[in-house]
Amino acid sequence: MKNNYSRISIITGATSGIGKATARKFISCGYAVIGSGRNEEKLKSLEKELGEAFTGLPGDASDENLIDQFFVTSKEKYEKLPDIVVVNAGVGLGGSIKEVNISEFEKMLKTNITGSVMLMKKAANILEENLNKQFPEKATDIVIIGSISGRHISPFSYVYGSSKFALHSLAEGMRRELAPKGIRVSLVEPGLVLSGFQEKAGYSKELVNDFDERYGPLLLGNDIAKSIYFIVSQEPHVHISDIVVRPTRQEYP
Repeated sequence: MKNNYSRISIITGATSGIGKATARKFISCGYAVIGSGRNEEKLKSLEKELGEAFTGLPGDASDENLIDQFFVTSKEKYEKLPDIVVVNAGVGLGGSIKEVNISEFEKMLKTNITGSVMLMKKAANILEENLNKQFPEKATDIVIIGSISGRHISPFSYVYGSSKFALHSLAEGMRRELAPKGIRVSLVEPGLVLSGFQEKAGYSKELVNDFDERYGPLLLGNDIAKSIYFIVSQEPHVHISDIVVRPTRQEYP
């Protein structure tokens, strides 16, 4: 198809929460989106809602074949490589270190760390080889969704936070690698965002209600999507490398 989009983006975890809101925001601003998720029906629904600007790829974010397919699809459908990669897919895991289920912990690490690093590695190599020469005329962005739990030890998600601490370190390492090439690597650290994340992480309704009472109104996916768009819409020579977004009343973490 003819490419009439100002930018082409990859978004993992695009079927809910921050990823879904970011896909909608990007498309409303004239970008195309290649989004992934485990739920094929939700991806089809988004394709119907968003039209030709959205392409859904079902699969697990830690599947190397899926990661390869992002870049193949971009070339085949939109006739050029993506210049925005949003590393968003992640899973939560509530509870303490004393109570953690090791099997669930390993699954979390596979998605939050291994899958993220695989995409970051692929994106870094492809974008450096093919797009770094477009700076400073055009921007190239890799945006990594971390968490406030990767900055401060969270009292309700110690083990989840450990994965985000690691991801934050990787994001800073990649920033230092790619900055000289004119490729922007940005870390977004959301506070409490109300989405399907809490239920999947095993948080009780009582805990979520307590969050709302203590910190509400809580953030929604669209609040973070606006911040992501703010980052990628800067002039190519302007790099917002790290941004923290909290609900106004969330004093900690």
